[in-house]
Amino acid sequence: MKIALASPPIPKSLEDGLYWVKQLIIESAASEAKLVCFPETYLPGYRGYEYNGEAHDPAKLDKALQQVCRWAKEFNIAVIIPMDQDYRNGIANVAYVISDTGEIIGCQTKNQLDPSEDDLYLPGTGRQIFEINGLKFGIVICHEGFRYPELVRWAARKGAKVVFHPHLTGSNIKGPSLTVWGAKENPYYEKAMMMRALENTIYFASVGYATAFPESASAIISPDGNCIVHETYKRTGVIVADLDLTLATGLLANRLKPELYQS
Repeated sequence: MKIALASPPIPKSLEDGLYWVKQLIIESAASEAKLVCFPETYLPGYRGYEYNGEAHDPAKLDKALQQVCRWAKEFNIAVIIPMDQDYRNGIANVAYVISDTGEIIGCQTKNQLDPSEDDLYLPGTGRQIFEINGLKFGIVICHEGFRYPELVRWAARKGAKVVFHPHLTGSNIKGPSLTVWGAKENPYYEKAMMMRALENTIYFASVGYATAFPESASAIISPDGNCIVHETYKRTGVIVADLDLTLATGLLANRLKPELYQS
């Protein structure tokens, strides 16, 4: 299964975000990827973070989602598109899964919020496994994958071969100037990506924005914890990997013995 991760710039508006979604869907489809994942809340952009776009508009967001569905069908590629969504008298941080025929097959909410998000989003509930063209996968969103490894393990124990991890790190204003992926001087994020794959024996596909001062780069990690491919820091573009799903055995995840942790 060939998958793609798309790293666009922080959107200036909903329309700007849609422009980059289309361009990177086209690039992903041209590489013959079967599925492409975008970063956390890419439409309309992460709330309260260097972004002063239009006010939350459910009607506009619904039209944007339907447009992405049309592009998925037109370019024959499944899409994971994270975005804002009205939820329980507030706004949820979600990731929609769209098939290559343009059908919405479900969405995953961000349930475990970062403390800084308590006033921005309402936490979702429940987790699910998705399947596209025979690929079973889960989704964890940003903080969930970096700080709550049990959520990745849940997906691995439910049969996921890949866990997708849309996120946002870094800034367009200030931050480190990284040059070597996974270097010991880098922030911990890339090491966490490696561990989520290694500790579960599955693929981990972590995708973020192309910021001016990134604290990590999008990467696809193999079940042995090695980085297969990573994005160039600051670059807007797509990375692709052809995954050997037989290697994603879930061995270590499935060796978990919950009975050993009873109090």
